[in-house]
Amino acid sequence: MRFLVNQHAACEPPGAYETELRARGIAFECAHVEQGQPMPDWRAFDAILVMGGPMGAGEEERLPWLAREKRELSDALQAGMPYWGVCLGAQLLAACLGAPVYRGERAEIGVYADVELTPEARHDPVFERAPQVLTTLQWHAETFALPASARLLASSAAYPNQAFAWQGAYGLQFHLEASPELAATWLEEPSYAAEARDALGAGALTELAARLRELDSAPALARELFGRWIDNVVCASRAAT
Repeated sequence: MRFLVNQHAACEPPGAYETELRARGIAFECAHVEQGQPMPDWRAFDAILVMGGPMGAGEEERLPWLAREKRELSDALQAGMPYWGVCLGAQLLAACLGAPVYRGERAEIGVYADVELTPEARHDPVFERAPQVLTTLQWHAETFALPASARLLASSAAYPNQAFAWQGAYGLQFHLEASPELAATWLEEPSYAAEARDALGAGALTELAARLRELDSAPALARELFGRWIDNVVCASRAAT
């Protein structure tokens, strides 16, 4: 198998998802689309992994490459390409499926222990064995409406649409892939640090840094969910073609 990885920020690599790909011996190509690198032809791959980034899903005028990426992703989705989207990747998935993406009431930045699976998740081939309540790293100000025919898999009080699936495409608003060490590097990025201070207050970075250890188990869960998606969605898609 070959996977395409769309990366939108140097500090937001695939993390635990890359670890799972390497453990399985799955080849992947990483496209740094935010640097103007063209997205490779998706037809040469078996699945697409779309990572997060600081930009909004609707900033095509400011970022012309984003419009091109959305067109390519839309074509891939309509062709049945398996898709795994994280944060911005989830918002792009919603947008490509015709759902509005918009700014939430407040930015959600930090470690949260309130993402809860929906009853439908217990019948989903990827999420059926996941814990009922997830501790996640959140770093977003935008959210989205649930696309038509999508299945809501996880929710929280502040942001009801936390994870969803549409055919073989999955969108996760939250970051499970980031270890405490990887998440700590975000606090060293000036623009990320400024966003956290603006949203949470002057002492936000110190408090957030102290809570990152709560993410110790997140990468293992990321690998478990991603692995089940590979086994039950990507492999099934390959077998059907």
